[in-house]
Amino acid sequence: MVKHQSRSTLVLSLWWFFGVLAIVVMGQRNSSGATTLPTRVVKVGAVLDVGGAMVGKMGLNSIRMCIHDFYVSHPHYKTRLQLILRDSQRDIVTAAGQAVDLIKNEQVVAVIGPITTMEAMFVINLGDKAHVPILTFSEMSPSLSSLHTPYLFQIAQKDYYLTQVEAISAIVQAFGWKQVVPIYVDNGYGEGLIASLTNSFQKAYIRVPYLSAIDFSATNDAIERELYKLMTMQTRVFVVHMTSRLASRLFAIAKDIGMMDEGYVWIVTAGIANLFNSLDSSVMESMEGVLGVRPYIPRTKQLLDFRARWKREFLRDNPTLVDVNLDVFGIWAYDATAALAMAVEKLDNTVFGFTNVSNDSSNVTDLENLGVLRNGEKLREALSNVRFKGVGGEFKVVGGGKLEASPFEIVNVIGNSERNIGFWTPQKGLIRDMDANNSTSKENLRTILWPGDSYSVPKGWEIPTNGNKLKIGVPVKDNGFSEFVKVIHDPITNSTKVTGFCIDVFNAVVEALPYALPFEFIPFENSNNEMAGTYDDLITQVYYEKFDAVVGDTTITGNRSKYVDFTLPYTESGVTMVVPVRDNRKKNAWAFLKPLTWDLWVTIFFTFVFIGFVVWVLEHRINECFRGPTPYQIGTSLWFSFSTMVFSHQERVESNYGRFVVIVWVFVVQILVQSYTASLTSLLTVERLRPAFTDVHQLLKNRLNVGYLEGSFVHEILKDLGFHDNQLKIYKSAEECNDLFTKGSANGGIDAAFDEVPYVMHLLGTYCSKYAMVEPRFKTGGFGFVFPKGSPLVGDISRAILDVSEGGKMRRIENAWLNGSSCQDSNNNAAQVSSSTSLGLESFWGLFLVVGICCLLALVIFLATFIYQHRHILLSHNLPDDSSSIRTRIGKLLNTFHERDLSSHTFKKSDSGVTTSVSSCPPISPSSYTGSGFSATPNTQHKPTQEPPVITTKGIQPLIKPHRSL
Repeated sequence: MVKHQSRSTLVLSLWWFFGVLAIVVMGQRNSSGATTLPTRVVKVGAVLDVGGAMVGKMGLNSIRMCIHDFYVSHPHYKTRLQLILRDSQRDIVTAAGQAVDLIKNEQVVAVIGPITTMEAMFVINLGDKAHVPILTFSEMSPSLSSLHTPYLFQIAQKDYYLTQVEAISAIVQAFGWKQVVPIYVDNGYGEGLIASLTNSFQKAYIRVPYLSAIDFSATNDAIERELYKLMTMQTRVFVVHMTSRLASRLFAIAKDIGMMDEGYVWIVTAGIANLFNSLDSSVMESMEGVLGVRPYIPRTKQLLDFRARWKREFLRDNPTLVDVNLDVFGIWAYDATAALAMAVEKLDNTVFGFTNVSNDSSNVTDLENLGVLRNGEKLREALSNVRFKGVGGEFKVVGGGKLEASPFEIVNVIGNSERNIGFWTPQKGLIRDMDANNSTSKENLRTILWPGDSYSVPKGWEIPTNGNKLKIGVPVKDNGFSEFVKVIHDPITNSTKVTGFCIDVFNAVVEALPYALPFEFIPFENSNNEMAGTYDDLITQVYYEKFDAVVGDTTITGNRSKYVDFTLPYTESGVTMVVPVRDNRKKNAWAFLKPLTWDLWVTIFFTFVFIGFVVWVLEHRINECFRGPTPYQIGTSLWFSFSTMVFSHQERVESNYGRFVVIVWVFVVQILVQSYTASLTSLLTVERLRPAFTDVHQLLKNRLNVGYLEGSFVHEILKDLGFHDNQLKIYKSAEECNDLFTKGSANGGIDAAFDEVPYVMHLLGTYCSKYAMVEPRFKTGGFGFVFPKGSPLVGDISRAILDVSEGGKMRRIENAWLNGSSCQDSNNNAAQVSSSTSLGLESFWGLFLVVGICCLLALVIFLATFIYQHRHILLSHNLPDDSSSIRTRIGKLLNTFHERDLSSHTFKKSDSGVTTSVSSCPPISPSSYTGSGFSATPNTQHKPTQEPPVITTKGIQPLIKPHRSL
């Protein structure tokens, strides 16, 4: 057993020894290079312009460095890329021929390049036909994406153009510029971005008045002519999108003719901004103040190391190009080559080769005989799935064969270098640093040096420098309302003069501007010196650029605002109704009833009757004035109640309850009398001028005629209100309007006119106290000056209108032209006339409530006291018939109420035992009680004696006393 274990240990030791020996030997062979793993060479082609374009030279240097660096860091890979270079010589036909040669003869599995859009269009179709992936690393037009070929890989950011134009649009919006002129190269590369750029500006309400297209092969003279044309326009904000070579010539010429001076704004796209590091110093100096946007690549240690190595390699191959530095195109070329090498390695066991579509070559072209790359689809899929961290950041191909989007960097050219001023991202907008919060404000950008060595933000527009004045159209008034605009022709001097309220306002506004604004008025008239159309036709001339602006009595409406821009209104806005006013003071015999409404009159009447009844109940048993026959008692009670309105009365109130009620009622009566007096006075004095109509429905109901100004949009308002065409009358002037009012509807005239407030105010100022404005008032924008859509003048003119309106200058202009002071008092009285409102019960119901509560309280207390004092009548049990006992008791109680209360202090007994009254009223004979409804029967005839006058120290006091306060 021991021997068996020794053998096993010996065998294991030998196996371990020979295994270690084999590993050492293999390691020595690999280190000495004597033995290497077998590799397979895969051909890839490159079609680049290496003779002239800097992008081609830069890209070629990056591709070669990548192939070397990649396999040094991955020596165990089984595949090796072999680069086969072809020079496109910046020619479309040459690029296509070189691509055919690479695919057909060299049988490459992929093609890197070309660098221009026009060259790539044909090469991409070849790749799609032969199933050969095409990798482009330079900026390409969005039109390439419309080819929908799966074999195109644009190694640029996803939505590269879309995000780029959004970044440019954000800059323009942040600085408040309203107009931009794009300058682009007139080929597929330039046109591809312009469509996206203009759409982005339109969404931001930024106007693009002109598109400047410059031919790729344009001479310096042609470029200069185009720039001079741009100088004659107002816009001073330009976005340049073209090749770097053409842009270098453009900016050099712009500097020579003065378009790089203060006031100009130049923004260049990424195609130029990416090459700032590679442009000559003289070109960079001519671009001082230019802003550029380009993809942002984080400055990592890997990028900085690669940039240094790249510079050494490039100078070794191009010793004369000392100013060239690595840009984003070189970085994308490096990462694109690394991605291709990884994709090929994934297919190390895949056999590549071409299978001809047709073996019959007797009558076919080379294009038809290209063949199809075997396993080309697998290579495309492998390339789409590559993920790694490259020099330019995370490399990840997303939809459409493009890289995942990254932020854009905003740079400013200063001298012969550049400086970062901020960033733009779709999520945060304009920001100073990548870790900043969301913002769209220019304040978050660093200080910018603008053209002309200025740090002041340009306003983005200037008055044209060609000496031309603004052509301002004005309406022509035939006869009426010439106070607003009046065109005067002098046949002797053949000159034209324009005056009026609107003209003076515009002149005052222009004087308030911080800069000079040359202009000339051009009447909108035909050969007969008449208006050449309607106001809408005049405004349309601005839309069609026949006029630069329109000044006149032009109303701001929603429909017109779709085609032009208006300034802020400089007049009161609205369309109102004007009607004649009438003096009807002597025509209404019942005017004294108008101060109070009918419900209040009725309430007062019944309250008087109720007060008389309450006082009679409280005074009947103790006051001779409230005794006697029934008609006499009713008359006395009503007389007592109603007479409190005008004077005091003879009847004295003896009961404390009655005095309490009368005091409260007199207080209420005084309030009612004073209110009635004030309202009646107002009706008879203030309401001297009353509108003939106060409601448009009165006009519609009576089918009366109404007028409006000729050519006014008020016609549509009247039609919407329900007026028929035969009810609408046209007038041209205030005089014609007055004549129509004088005739009236019965004689073919009008009973109301609808017009804008400025015209109505002029009518009221001309015919004092004859007319008045009444409701309704329809909202409109008022009068405003007209400018083209997006005109930068609108903001400045509007601010100047506010300055003029807030001062006294506007009032002086109104007084000078619109009779603002000649009948100011009359106008105010007429304008403020409205239907008077009578005083109603809702204003006094609280007083009547107090009176009612006081009266009921006094009655309740009196009746409770009376019933308590005579409770023995109700509680008597000596009545013979129980069935009629209740009626008998109530009758006896009423008879007791009808009798005098001899226990009252108002009835005193003399020494002889005769009871006499101390009331001021004489006693009433019992015989006069007949027919009163009570059962008392007189015993003797008694003729009342007349009470003698009361003699006082002040003389004889009459029985009927003057008014006195209770």
